[in-house]
Amino acid sequence: MSLVTPDIGLLFWMVVIFGIVFFLLWKFGFPIITDMVEKRSAHIDESLKLAREAEIRMQDLAREQQQLIDQSKLEQTRILQEATRTRAEIIAKAEQEAADKAEQLLRKARTEIEAEKESALRDIRKEVAELSVGIAEKVIRKELSSDKAQMDYVDRLVDEIEKK
Repeated sequence: MSLVTPDIGLLFWMVVIFGIVFFLLWKFGFPIITDMVEKRSAHIDESLKLAREAEIRMQDLAREQQQLIDQSKLEQTRILQEATRTRAEIIAKAEQEAADKAEQLLRKARTEIEAEKESALRDIRKEVAELSVGIAEKVIRKELSSDKAQMDYVDRLVDEIEKK
């Protein structure tokens, strides 16, 4: 028997055994293998389909996220503008209140100064009048110490009244 050229009997038994093994594989092995390949193929197709759906969902989520970011930026801008406006209103109101308060204090101070001025003028006038009366009294007493001086004074007053 040669290794390069086998005998007819060996070839016959090899063909028979190959046929039996092929029949057994075809009957029992190939259906299991093809079923497993089909299941694996279905699983891969399902996985690809789920991956595509996940990718689409991820794109939708990315779009929603971008929209939320844009909305939050708009909201942030709106809030900042509102805060700036509110700050300006508060500052303007505080300035107005301060101006009103200052004006009120100025009016009150002017009124108090005017009242003090009037009071001081009254006091000065009163003192001047008292001094004038005191001086006039002393002068008149000195001048009118005699009866003749008194009569001369009365005559002079009567003359002045008659002239008027």
